[in-house]
Amino acid sequence: MKAVLEARAAVVRRGPREVLHGVSLVLREGDAVALVGPNASGKSTLVRTLAGLLRPERGDVLLQGRAVAAWDRDARARTLALVTPEEDAPAALTVEDGVALGRYPHRGPFRPLTRDDHAAISGALAVTGIEGLARRALETLSAGERQLAALARGLAQQPRVLLLDEPGAHLDVGHQLGLFRVLDQARAGGVAVLAVVHDLQRAAAWAGRMILLHEGRVAAEGPPDAVLTSPEAARAFRVSVRAYALPGAAHPLYSFEEPS
Repeated sequence: MKAVLEARAAVVRRGPREVLHGVSLVLREGDAVALVGPNASGKSTLVRTLAGLLRPERGDVLLQGRAVAAWDRDARARTLALVTPEEDAPAALTVEDGVALGRYPHRGPFRPLTRDDHAAISGALAVTGIEGLARRALETLSAGERQLAALARGLAQQPRVLLLDEPGAHLDVGHQLGLFRVLDQARAGGVAVLAVVHDLQRAAAWAGRMILLHEGRVAAEGPPDAVLTSPEAARAFRVSVRAYALPGAAHPLYSFEEPS
């Protein structure tokens, strides 16, 4: 598969502290990648660096083979969408108008929405299951509903790369299942998806590939089962990890215990 987003030995400093120490990774068309790691391992910094919001001190981030920092902002937003738990759309906007902000890179300022724009907005509302909230103000939504609205806005951008920082935050288990179903639909359409996921069981069930970040470095990468049962995962999370095969289950069940 063709690489659409790549970090090459990226070193990122935030203030006086070096947070990422030579991180390299590749996202390809149709990828479903879970980025996992303990708190303060650099996951959010890495996602923002991949999105072009932070610039590496050394190393490179390439979007479709070109330095992400060299992209025009609107062109980049037509290709890459970032969804974070902090919804930055004005709270007084309706959900539909907030999702419509995802179409701005496609139409430019002061231009009316086109038929294609309306179709993208309606499709994003439908696939995330929030059509019934379309006329509600964002400020009236629960945290979970706002998270789905943020995802819908990212989908309305119709990107080739979708980056998500804790997409399951604030969502109950039913909505989490729905969210990852939506991500699977995007991936099936050729979108490269990378998501920061704290629920390791959920991450393993969804992802085709897992990247473990620890102390600002890629500690392990590969199939979720291999990563979660690796010595690197045990060291990073300071736990003992065991995988149990369940009859009829598509994925192992993992147990996490304090080391004896």
